[in-house]
Amino acid sequence: MEQSNFATLSPRLLSDLIGSIYDCALDPSRWETTLLALAREFECEKAIVSLNDLRYDRAVIYKTMGWEPDWLKERTKHLPEIHARLHEWFARDPRSNEPFVASRILPREYVEASRYVRDCLAPQGLVDMAHLILMRQSAHFSELVLARHERRGVFADREFELSALLLPHLRRAITISNVLDARTIERARMTEALDALRCGVILTNERAAVLHVNRAAEKMLQRDGCLECVRGILRAKRSPAREEMKTAIAVAARDEAGIGQAGVAIHLTAPECSPVFAHILPLIGSELRTRLKPEATAAVFIGSPAQDDDGADLLRQAFDLTRGETRVVASLLAGRTLNETAAELGIAQTTVKTHLKAIFAKTGVGRQADLIRLASRLVPPIGG
Repeated sequence: MEQSNFATLSPRLLSDLIGSIYDCALDPSRWETTLLALAREFECEKAIVSLNDLRYDRAVIYKTMGWEPDWLKERTKHLPEIHARLHEWFARDPRSNEPFVASRILPREYVEASRYVRDCLAPQGLVDMAHLILMRQSAHFSELVLARHERRGVFADREFELSALLLPHLRRAITISNVLDARTIERARMTEALDALRCGVILTNERAAVLHVNRAAEKMLQRDGCLECVRGILRAKRSPAREEMKTAIAVAARDEAGIGQAGVAIHLTAPECSPVFAHILPLIGSELRTRLKPEATAAVFIGSPAQDDDGADLLRQAFDLTRGETRVVASLLAGRTLNETAAELGIAQTTVKTHLKAIFAKTGVGRQADLIRLASRLVPPIGG
């Protein structure tokens, strides 16, 4: 990386920016301030972080910076066009760190004919849009959208390099927000707050020595699952996950800006089991995060395995499954075969296969294993 490309971004500013991103994992109200800092470094006037529903062309949740309400409402009218272009781009299977940048991807003739450009972007003097994809599923995706004004020109290589540098940290913050109900974190009552979470949370030092275990994580350790505590040291039982967790915890203590992709979605379970993931959040470098426990340098968040009924019901809501399809999903999530499902539900095996074919079509997956993984991602990790 050429230093000159980042002449405006000192190591200290970069560290502060990454720390601000991680603070958003515990306190989503800080996104407005963080978006302002991100927009400043990308030399942008406007920014959005959002969760989008591709089926209904809507933004389910979003935080914004620089967008006036009327223009934000106008942009919402054009979400079908925006999502159509992104959907086409997703189909090309781009590299995971590659941003969607309009000036580099969309043909000039398309831009000149676009109603979104004509009615929303051009009147504001916006000449380029960058979409940094944070998470993506078949029907939903989360993104950071940055808008460039004409006085700055279109995005250049510097912004591409900066986005690749920041994407792992943004994804970690968004992922941990997904497994953490930040409203339950009352720093003055850390133990009670962490015990209220359904996901497991283990606080460690740089050697992975366990400093605090919440109730959910304690149960995970007691039932001889995918984690263990050996002479006070936390480790994963599967060897690939063990090394990844050890490395991520050690790096988190030294340099939160340098942790990169390490420790995001560590796969703890065997391939044939319902997936359970761990996510490492650095705790140093932020007064907000060190309040959890001053001597702790990393927080390990462990998602709960999917509950069969929860997963089936959420798939029903998300993909408009029928009652019969939902019953088949619940049976499959419980580990039953197609024959066992037919026997339990009192229907023909051909009917089960018909339901399964419809389920695959609605959810966009093609295998039962992928269906189980999808259900595990949809299950909310926080109870109540």
